[in-house]
Amino acid sequence: MQLQILQKLPTSGARAVEPFWHGGILYLAVAQLAQDISGEEAGMNAGNSDIDAPVYRWTGEQFVEDRRIPLPGGEDVEFFTIGERAFLATASLRRGTGPYELNVHSVVYEIRGGSFVVFQRFPTFAAKQWRHFEAGGRHFLALAQGVVADGLIATHPSKSCLFEWDGERFVHFQDIPSAWGYNWAPMQMGNELYLGYADHLAPSLLLQWTGDRFESCQQFEGSGGRTMCPFDAFGERWLAFARLNGDSTIYRWSGNRFLAHEVLSGPGGREFEWIADGDGGYLVQINFIHGTREAPKTALLSGIYAFRSSGSELIQKFPTFGGTDAACFRVGDERYLAVANSLSAEVRFRIDSQVYRLAL
Repeated sequence: MQLQILQKLPTSGARAVEPFWHGGILYLAVAQLAQDISGEEAGMNAGNSDIDAPVYRWTGEQFVEDRRIPLPGGEDVEFFTIGERAFLATASLRRGTGPYELNVHSVVYEIRGGSFVVFQRFPTFAAKQWRHFEAGGRHFLALAQGVVADGLIATHPSKSCLFEWDGERFVHFQDIPSAWGYNWAPMQMGNELYLGYADHLAPSLLLQWTGDRFESCQQFEGSGGRTMCPFDAFGERWLAFARLNGDSTIYRWSGNRFLAHEVLSGPGGREFEWIADGDGGYLVQINFIHGTREAPKTALLSGIYAFRSSGSELIQKFPTFGGTDAACFRVGDERYLAVANSLSAEVRFRIDSQVYRLAL
């Protein structure tokens, strides 16, 4: 696999990239955490979080900015449909210019006639990610949220949780044991539905759907959980689990739990994207930072692993700067990879995100 730079997007603190098709048009939404404040000292906990999220439109050759939607302290954007209706869920970590308010409202937009209309507002606390999935014909939205630090007080609900569609709106369904939530990963194994959950402080979990609720059936060792990425290869189910301050590991499904299969890399892991190819495929790992939040090293090398029956092989490294997300999409026979960069080498928010053409 080779990455060929197609386009640089002028983003600021990009935290998530979400390509989606609607009305025959390809869009790319980018959640942005903050923008730099002139004269302010550089820092990943600084900046102006009262910014918008750009939504780009594909012209046939590249993306052009189509519009912007309000998304203060943007951490995530999730596109999904229910029947003929289309939605974009947005997660806001914070608002303001410091001291920051983490008790904010995260908004779900409905896309109607080409417009993004506020559909529902959720009181959230340091929201990180939404994930839509179905279980038994029912629609759910999973929210990863929360943070634990001195002086922070949650007045909004702070537990990671699930909401269910009642036919008109999303209503609270279930809280999940959590502290500093980051990521969800729904996965089907046989006739059973499972839900992976990554948490920075509390144990990261595998939850099983009972038909009435999700029950914990496995805990993953270590703190710093950032993301889980399930994928199928060579007739088996696998799970890549990234930890910011520990090893990123690939697990193999044994029939009732995931067993550690191999260590993929050391600290710094933030996100994975699986690209299927024949019986195997490629696993893209995006690395975020090394060191501490007070003195981070953001200029890192992320990697692409070829997943083979004998194990994973690192076949390419590429530069990322506070890398936070990656998303593969197709246009005709061509494959592309969008990569979000959030912090420059100088720890400034203004840093381009990239769109690559994939040559397999």
